Amino acid sequence: MAHHKDAIKRARQNEERRIRNKHYKSRMRNQIKTLRSAIQDGNTEKARDILPKTVSIIQRLAQKGIIHKRNAARKVSRLTRAVNAMQNQAH
Repeated sequence: MAHHKDAIKRARQNEERRIRNKHYKSRMRNQIKTLRSAIQDGNTEKARDILPKTVSIIQRLAQKGIIHKRNAARKVSRLTRAVNAMQNQAH
């Protein structure tokens, strides 16, 4: 446990950030799961509707520094490719 005044404040700030980041990350993971389940079910319309919101959440987390920008780019790319593959199979 921290003993100095500045170290106590830093520990408090880190805890607040950890909790906030945890909320954002779980929100992102839940949104990705929803999109992946739509892809799995073959529901092209639902997947196309969910994709922009999912991409928005992922990019916002990268912008805030909660996840790395390349991690975000990789996730967006893979999800977009999966949705596009569904559309190509439908035709």
